[in-house]
Amino acid sequence: MIEEAPVSTKTKSGVSQNKPNIIIKEMSWDPITRIVGSLGIHCKIDFTNRKVQECYSTSMVFRGFDIFMRGIDPRDSHFITSRICGICGDNHMTTSVLNQNMAYGVKPPHLGEYVLNLGESADFMFDHAIYNDNMCNVDFCGQMVQETNPSVYEKAKHTEAPNAKIHGYNTIADIMDALNPFTGKCYMESLQVSRYTREMFCLMEGRHTHPSTLVPGGVSTTITHQVLTDYYVRLMKYIEYCKKIVPLHDDLYDFFYEALPGYEKVGYRDTNLVCWGSFDNPDYCDYDYKNMTDWGRKRFITPGVAINGELVTTDLVEINLGMRILLGSSYYDDWENERMFVNTDPLGNKVDRNHPWNKTTKPRPQKRNFADKYTWVTSPRWHDKRTGKDVCCDTGGGPFARQWVTAKAGLVDIGYIKATGNSLEFNLPKTMGMPEVKQVWKVPKWSNAIERDRARAYHQTYNALVGLYCIEKALAEVHAGRTKTWSSFKVPNEAVSCGLHEAARGVISHHMIIEGGKVANYQMFPPTPWNASPRDVNGVPGPYEDSVQNTPIFEENGPDNFKGIDIMRAVRSFDPCLPCGVHMYLGGGKLVKSTHTPTALASYDHLRK
Repeated sequence: MIEEAPVSTKTKSGVSQNKPNIIIKEMSWDPITRIVGSLGIHCKIDFTNRKVQECYSTSMVFRGFDIFMRGIDPRDSHFITSRICGICGDNHMTTSVLNQNMAYGVKPPHLGEYVLNLGESADFMFDHAIYNDNMCNVDFCGQMVQETNPSVYEKAKHTEAPNAKIHGYNTIADIMDALNPFTGKCYMESLQVSRYTREMFCLMEGRHTHPSTLVPGGVSTTITHQVLTDYYVRLMKYIEYCKKIVPLHDDLYDFFYEALPGYEKVGYRDTNLVCWGSFDNPDYCDYDYKNMTDWGRKRFITPGVAINGELVTTDLVEINLGMRILLGSSYYDDWENERMFVNTDPLGNKVDRNHPWNKTTKPRPQKRNFADKYTWVTSPRWHDKRTGKDVCCDTGGGPFARQWVTAKAGLVDIGYIKATGNSLEFNLPKTMGMPEVKQVWKVPKWSNAIERDRARAYHQTYNALVGLYCIEKALAEVHAGRTKTWSSFKVPNEAVSCGLHEAARGVISHHMIIEGGKVANYQMFPPTPWNASPRDVNGVPGPYEDSVQNTPIFEENGPDNFKGIDIMRAVRSFDPCLPCGVHMYLGGGKLVKSTHTPTALASYDHLRK
């Protein structure tokens, strides 16, 4: 802890006065718990003025998938890239398949496309349920609030929950207690939800989280009326769960705004958002880059970029060309003198040297130094051609950016979901225990921790209704006898392609160059680099850093027993998942260990008899 000495000043009368000590404490949370991966958050906290002064985001592991992808058969890319992450493996595999569809010029049958959408919607349903209530919202549970803000918990005990008749919890404290780990009713219910949503996923894609049935040109899943019915039964159970969980979270988050005036500043940053869109519409999508603007806008989640609260584009071609990979505080050398793989895209547009197509990964391990290099995560930015600036955008944890862009664009209208320009209207059908329900998510005033978490609750409804729409379409295909789920293809000798999709926590893109029938360059940029990026070459901090710096401190504990709950809420609101930001590399095929144990299974001879 650093304590600045009292400063002596003189008043107009000549009497000396001492300013109070300014207490600044350096604190680190490394690794952050209740997330996936090795994320470190390092802060200087001003306890006198009750705010975070500085923040640095670090990840200290490197694996290098983009290096050992070089020279492989492109048909292996989805199997390999799926192993980047044990959480988003299916999102990587899906994005790689979309990338290959473009490279090979293949369009899946309608049923194959709907199966892919059903798998991804089930994954999103699973991920948002387990993350929001079993990881992120533990920060809002009764036990945690009692330890960090006892006065808030006391108020919660005497505050009625406005939607108690829907979700069944009478007071806000009852909601908080229901989120207590392994004892709270809501916590335990969400664990059960995560089980049957994984079952839904496996019905479509075989395994979670590394699918066994995804291939370029569609899926190898055998789809029958029974398979779709098994999915549908679980889906309707989930929709009933959404009818309760959304108003429950509304009550909890609205209470925090009321109980702690100014809490909108926790995790606040400018509304600079990126969303690549997801859930392709097979009536329009042909995976041709030249048509990507049109079929991208037909997605059931609209792609788009927001700069300072303005939706500046929904064009996937423009979005792709605007990507820039910057360094600065990352453990890499630049690729300024390396080969340019792509000078122009298939439409003749100029491609920047810092675009993923032209990036060459050149790792340089070194000691961590917050004044220079301090993380393996790079700094993706989006180039705003109106101003010439490379803007530091975030994904809002995924749901926030997806809903913000889709609502503002006003393009989606599938009956169950309608984007109005300022909101999203969700029409939930009758379920076993509850009538029809309409939920409305309104574009919020700001991008902060609470609104990212709130959007995640509403996004559970969003994905359930996309699933309901797609299963109705899939059933229609099966009833019509159109049960083919895959189209054949040939691998070209040369190709330039990209796949743009969404992982649960935000944008994911794969960029591939094929030369001589092999991968010449393959770059992946999932949500982690966008959100966990460090200060770039221009000195601009990444989203985690930006959202934590200047966050006010509302925790009632002092420096000696400080838990950093406001900082943790800011960071966890992004749904951090670090494996995608760091990758392993052993140079020229270094042998780590060779083992030969011929008698290893001798004790199991009885099993073979």
